[in-house]
Amino acid sequence: MVTTIKPSQQRKRTSNVNEIPKSVQRGEKSAVWELRLYVAGMTPAAIRALDNLRGLCEEHLQGIYKIQVIDLLEKPTLASGDQIIAVPTLVRRLPTPVKKIIGDLSNTDRVLVGLDLRPAGR
Repeated sequence: MVTTIKPSQQRKRTSNVNEIPKSVQRGEKSAVWELRLYVAGMTPAAIRALDNLRGLCEEHLQGIYKIQVIDLLEKPTLASGDQIIAVPTLVRRLPTPVKKIIGDLSNTDRVLVGLDLRPAGR
Protein backbone atom coordinates (compact mmCIF):
# COMPACT_ATOMS: atom_id res chain seq x y z
CA MET A 1 0.00 0.00 0.00
CA VAL A 2 1.28 3.43 -0.94
CA THR A 3 -0.92 6.23 0.34
CA THR A 4 -0.42 9.92 -0.28
CA ILE A 5 -1.80 12.31 2.30
CA LYS A 6 -2.28 15.96 1.45
CA PRO A 7 -2.50 18.68 4.08
CA SER A 8 -5.83 19.39 5.68
CA GLN A 9 -7.29 22.75 4.75
CA GLN A 10 -9.54 22.70 7.81
CA ARG A 11 -7.03 22.44 10.65
CA LYS A 12 -4.67 25.40 10.61
CA ARG A 13 -2.53 26.25 13.59
CA THR A 14 -0.27 29.19 14.13
CA SER A 15 3.42 28.65 14.65
CA ASN A 16 6.42 30.76 15.51
CA VAL A 17 7.82 32.16 12.26
CA ASN A 18 11.35 31.75 13.65
CA GLU A 19 10.88 27.96 13.64
CA ILE A 20 10.09 27.82 9.92
CA PRO A 21 12.96 27.42 7.45
CA LYS A 22 13.95 30.51 5.45
CA SER A 23 12.96 28.89 2.13
CA VAL A 24 9.46 28.35 3.49
CA GLN A 25 9.27 31.93 4.78
CA ARG A 26 10.33 33.29 1.35
CA GLY A 27 7.69 31.16 -0.41
CA GLU A 28 10.15 29.43 -2.75
CA LYS A 29 8.70 26.75 -5.04
CA SER A 30 11.16 24.20 -3.70
CA ALA A 31 9.59 24.72 -0.29
CA VAL A 32 7.09 21.88 -0.87
CA TRP A 33 8.08 19.17 1.56
CA GLU A 34 7.90 15.59 0.30
CA LEU A 35 7.87 13.14 3.20
CA ARG A 36 7.74 9.33 3.06
CA LEU A 37 6.77 7.28 6.06
CA TYR A 38 7.81 3.64 5.75
CA VAL A 39 5.84 1.18 7.91
CA ALA A 40 5.37 -2.59 8.14
CA GLY A 41 1.62 -2.82 8.54
CA MET A 42 -0.49 -0.44 10.54
CA THR A 43 0.98 -1.37 13.92
CA PRO A 44 0.53 0.83 16.99
CA ALA A 45 3.99 2.34 16.37
CA ALA A 46 3.12 3.07 12.74
CA ILE A 47 -0.18 4.71 13.70
CA ARG A 48 1.58 6.83 16.36
CA ALA A 49 4.25 7.84 13.86
CA LEU A 50 1.65 8.90 11.28
CA ASP A 51 -0.40 10.81 13.85
CA ASN A 52 2.71 12.55 15.20
CA LEU A 53 3.87 13.40 11.69
CA ARG A 54 0.50 14.83 10.67
CA GLY A 55 0.43 16.99 13.80
CA LEU A 56 3.95 18.34 13.21
CA CYS A 57 3.23 19.05 9.56
CA GLU A 58 -0.02 20.87 10.28
CA GLU A 59 1.71 22.98 12.92
CA HIS A 60 4.98 23.78 11.14
CA LEU A 61 4.43 23.26 7.40
CA GLN A 62 0.86 24.50 7.00
CA GLY A 63 -0.25 23.40 3.53
CA ILE A 64 3.17 22.92 1.93
CA TYR A 65 3.77 19.24 2.55
CA LYS A 66 2.91 15.87 1.08
CA ILE A 67 3.09 12.64 3.10
CA GLN A 68 3.41 9.30 1.36
CA VAL A 69 2.85 6.21 3.54
CA ILE A 70 4.56 3.10 2.21
CA ASP A 71 3.63 -0.27 3.72
CA LEU A 72 6.62 -2.56 3.23
CA LEU A 73 4.53 -5.67 3.93
CA GLU A 74 2.72 -5.00 0.68
CA LYS A 75 5.57 -3.45 -1.35
CA PRO A 76 8.88 -4.65 0.18
CA THR A 77 10.92 -3.69 -2.88
CA LEU A 78 10.33 0.00 -2.17
CA ALA A 79 12.59 -0.22 0.92
CA SER A 80 15.76 -0.45 -1.12
CA GLY A 81 15.33 2.93 -2.83
CA ASP A 82 15.64 4.84 0.45
CA GLN A 83 17.79 2.17 2.15
CA ILE A 84 15.27 1.44 4.90
CA ILE A 85 16.60 -0.83 7.65
CA ALA A 86 13.97 -0.26 10.37
CA VAL A 87 10.34 0.80 10.58
CA PRO A 88 8.70 3.16 11.07
CA THR A 89 11.14 5.42 9.25
CA LEU A 90 10.45 8.93 8.01
CA VAL A 91 12.36 10.09 4.94
CA ARG A 92 12.40 13.74 3.96
CA ARG A 93 12.88 13.65 0.17
CA LEU A 94 12.43 17.39 -0.42
CA PRO A 95 13.79 19.85 0.37
CA THR A 96 17.23 18.36 -0.04
CA PRO A 97 19.35 17.00 1.51
CA VAL A 98 17.51 13.76 2.21
CA LYS A 99 17.01 13.18 5.95
CA LYS A 100 15.88 10.05 7.82
CA ILE A 101 14.31 9.64 11.24
CA ILE A 102 13.59 6.21 12.73
CA GLY A 103 10.87 5.65 15.32
CA ASP A 104 7.35 6.76 16.15
CA LEU A 105 8.28 10.48 15.98
CA SER A 106 7.06 11.06 19.54
CA ASN A 107 10.10 13.14 20.55
CA THR A 108 8.94 16.38 18.95
CA ASP A 109 12.14 18.34 19.56
CA ARG A 110 14.34 15.66 17.98
CA VAL A 111 12.04 15.37 14.97
CA LEU A 112 11.99 19.14 14.42
CA VAL A 113 15.79 19.29 14.63
CA GLY A 114 16.10 16.21 12.39
CA LEU A 115 13.89 17.80 9.75
CA ASP A 116 15.69 21.17 10.04
CA LEU A 117 12.54 22.87 11.27
CA ARG A 118 14.26 23.98 14.45
CA PRO A 119 17.96 24.66 15.07
CA ALA A 120 19.83 22.23 17.33
CA GLY A 121 20.36 23.26 20.92
CA ARG A 122 17.09 25.13 21.25
